[in-house]
Amino acid sequence: MLNTKLAICGTKKTGIHRLALVLISVAILNGCATNPPRNPDNICAIFQEKPDWHEAAESTFEKWGVPVHVPMAIMYQESSFKHDAAPPMEYFLWIIPIGRKSDAYGYSQAKTVSWDEYIDETGNWGADRDDFDDAMDFVGWYIHKTHRVNGVSKWSAYHQYLNYHEGRGGYKRKSYKSKPWLLRVASKVEARAKRYAGQYRRCKDDLDSGWFDWF
Repeated sequence: MLNTKLAICGTKKTGIHRLALVLISVAILNGCATNPPRNPDNICAIFQEKPDWHEAAESTFEKWGVPVHVPMAIMYQESSFKHDAAPPMEYFLWIIPIGRKSDAYGYSQAKTVSWDEYIDETGNWGADRDDFDDAMDFVGWYIHKTHRVNGVSKWSAYHQYLNYHEGRGGYKRKSYKSKPWLLRVASKVEARAKRYAGQYRRCKDDLDSGWFDWF
C-alpha cells in the first residue's frame, strides 16, 4: 500500500512539473511572438529574429504586390512594432482619464472603421489587429487600394504614408499641406523604407534559403 501511494504521489508530482514546464514554454513563446524586435533599425536583424514576420511580409508581397520595406517602415512609424500599441490616454484636469484620442490599435494602428472595411473586402473574419500576420496583410491591402484609388505607387513610402495617415479622401483634398509636421514624419518613413530596402537586398537570399536558421 505504501509503495502504491508513493508511486501515485510521484506520478502527480511529475505531472505537475510537466504542466509547469509547458506553461513556462508557452509564456516564453508568447513573449517572443509579441515583444518588439531587438534591432528595429535593421530589417535583416528583424527577420532573423522573427522568421515568421519574414514569411508574412513575403506573403503580403505575393498577394498585394507591395514591396516588403514599405509596410515595414509604416508599421515601425505607427507602433514601433508593439502588438498592443494604442494612442495615449487623455485626461480631464490632468487627473481623470476620459479615453483615448482614437480607437487605433495594434501593429498597424488601424482604426476600427478601416479594419472593418478590410475584413469586409477580404473576408479575413478572424483577423486581429494585434496579430502581426493580419496587421501586415491589412497594410498591404491598404497600400494596394490606395494605388488603385489614388494612383499612388506602391513603392512610394512617402505618399503611401500620407494616404495612410490622412485617409484617401484627405490625401485627395491635400489636407497634409497644412501639416508640416506630418510631411516631416512622411520623410522619416521614406528614409526608413529606403534603408530597409537596401538592407533587405543584401540578406533576402539568405533569409529565403534558411541560412540564418543555422545560427
